[in-house]
Amino acid sequence: MGPRFSGFLISAMLFLTQLLSLTDGRDIGVCYGLNGNNLPSPGDALPALPEVLEGARGSGISLSMSTTNEDIQSLATDQSAADAWVNTNIVPYKDDVQFRFIIIGNEAIPGQSSSYIPGAMNNIMNSLASFGLGTTKVTTVVPMNALSTSYPPSDGAFGSDITSIMTSIMAILVRQDSPLLINVYPYFAYASDPTHISLNYALFTSTAPVVVDQGLEYYNLFDGMVDAFNAALDKIGFGQITLIVAETGWPTAGNEPYTSVANAQTYNKNLLNHVTQKGTPKRPEYIMPTFFFEMFNENLKQPTVEQNFGFFFPNMNPVYPFW
Repeated sequence: MGPRFSGFLISAMLFLTQLLSLTDGRDIGVCYGLNGNNLPSPGDALPALPEVLEGARGSGISLSMSTTNEDIQSLATDQSAADAWVNTNIVPYKDDVQFRFIIIGNEAIPGQSSSYIPGAMNNIMNSLASFGLGTTKVTTVVPMNALSTSYPPSDGAFGSDITSIMTSIMAILVRQDSPLLINVYPYFAYASDPTHISLNYALFTSTAPVVVDQGLEYYNLFDGMVDAFNAALDKIGFGQITLIVAETGWPTAGNEPYTSVANAQTYNKNLLNHVTQKGTPKRPEYIMPTFFFEMFNENLKQPTVEQNFGFFFPNMNPVYPFW
């Protein structure tokens, strides 16, 4: 039986806010970015992934939405701003839509807005409760550079400049039983250091463990990167927090020979098989929800690697067979 599909993680959405996720509690999703001037309309684009649509039919899809990074400070310092955001973006739809997560920004940690994220989370939670939406959970998304150390995985640790912030955020997540969202890109790690990171390790094609860390065997870089986050959470006393991969993928062009259709196809197919069947060495029993980046190539992103992560061209032809 094939993997079940959870839906779409949609960034830069033209309506609502910056980030929108359609999920029904399943394990696999696809990021749907709109940073292009030649993209099809969402109504035309969705049939490009019929398996996703069939999987979602009649399933009670829920949505997850994000604030923009630019909104974080005002949401943290002004309860009325948080109330207004919820009233504008959530309340009009609350009778028809089940909201799963409200996500405070995207990769705002580390950064100037980092210190405001706990306050923004609390104020949004207060607003949701006041509108009868207290069951909707609040979280945020962090990139790999939130870790000061990620190798070996057991040495994973948050940067000293954000440790107290991450501790505050984790305390909020625990109260809600909410996950932390992370963006994980083995491509960037491999392309930046191909001398020390093998392509087989990055593409899930190693036949023997490449890293053995405190008795745990790592056959692929993805698991090592995720478990570095798990180790970092352990170090601040929040190892019970679960993770969701909000973005991962491999570009087809822009930095040859590291980027290629063959590499992208191999990475994504092997990742799909991996995350739907097993967890990481440190969390083997946890089947981690994962969103693939991304549905379409986006021509307004930074050239040229960033423009070439899509499964589809804007004309809806596939970049390579996958779905």
